[in-house]
Amino acid sequence: MEAFFRTHNYLVEHTDAPVRRLLMDEVDWNDRMIGIKGSRGVGKTTFLLQYAKENFELGNKKCLYVNMNNFYFQCRGIADFAGEFYRNGGRVLLIDQVFKEPNWASELRKCYDLYPNLHIVFTGSSVMRLKDENYELSGIVKSYNLRGFSFREFINLQTGNNFEPFTLDDIVENHEKLVRKILPYVSPLKYFQDYVHHGFYPFYREHRNYSENLLKTMNMMTEVDILFIKQIELKYLAKIKKLFYLLAVNGTKAPNISQLAIDIETSRATVMNYIKYLADARLINILYPVGQEFPKKPPMVVMHNPNLMYAIYPIIADKQAVMENFFINALWKDHVVNKGNKNGHFIVDEKYDFTISDATHSSRSRGSANTYSARYNTEIGQGNQMPLWLLGFLY
Repeated sequence: MEAFFRTHNYLVEHTDAPVRRLLMDEVDWNDRMIGIKGSRGVGKTTFLLQYAKENFELGNKKCLYVNMNNFYFQCRGIADFAGEFYRNGGRVLLIDQVFKEPNWASELRKCYDLYPNLHIVFTGSSVMRLKDENYELSGIVKSYNLRGFSFREFINLQTGNNFEPFTLDDIVENHEKLVRKILPYVSPLKYFQDYVHHGFYPFYREHRNYSENLLKTMNMMTEVDILFIKQIELKYLAKIKKLFYLLAVNGTKAPNISQLAIDIETSRATVMNYIKYLADARLINILYPVGQEFPKKPPMVVMHNPNLMYAIYPIIADKQAVMENFFINALWKDHVVNKGNKNGHFIVDEKYDFTISDATHSSRSRGSANTYSARYNTEIGQGNQMPLWLLGFLY
């Protein structure tokens, strides 16, 4: 146990979290069982360590961070370890990559039942279905999703500012006023292209080639987050990777499920399941018209975020497609984005009808009262036309 505390103290002391994640204030830390889900690379480990750093002094043995990658846990279950921690005064156990424990759900349930004053916060892959697939945790776990950096967080990190997020309603109704709070301090367009190219994943700050690091992360998403967690045989990995690549190079066109089934030599039903797994892993987003959902064939499949578009060779990222991808990704956290009935239209929360347009091109219409244009290549907007970058301030 002392070895784990030494590792905990070292990691907490050396944690570098220059931007405080908004999720830190959204979590109800009074809950006894908290799951933090998120795709690989978005900063879940740093999030746990930052929580420990903010709430417990170094050397306080009431809190302990452990990573299930440690081979020690091959011979000792979570509940047994948590019991020793609890009996020695421990009250907050932070468990990273909980899915590496084969019986993690039942082990967490034991902890909940046996140690009433123990709080457990664990991280897991976005592919995990905490409640749907793990009945032991039904009714006892509160689940949250950690996302990559928003454009707001990226700007704050790059400039040292502390801009707060806005709601979508506020942006739609007051974007001209909100922009005037930001432009005196920073020029968003100066940082926008950097963000869509390499700003979503926090590891862009590491002194390594970002594209290579992102490719490695994408491979881990398929090899671990999909195969390992969904218990898919290794021989099918090549099919999943090929499908992902074909979807990427297809762009925003509706995928031809029958042709994809032929290309990867499997059934249409399996292609649809693989598409769902890729979406769960946060590698792609699938868009449906209002009223439709999986397992219907999706009319639109896009990469989960713009950074992924630049990492797929030999795609030459189309500017309009990148901007639409930014829009979808920016709203994805708290809003439902559907494909509109017209090409280039997106329905948000069944309330707003959005188009994405280039401000340097003349607009034939200023839009109807309930149609809005998010425009790129501009820092300001007017009326129903708002600057696209401002939607990056939603979280």
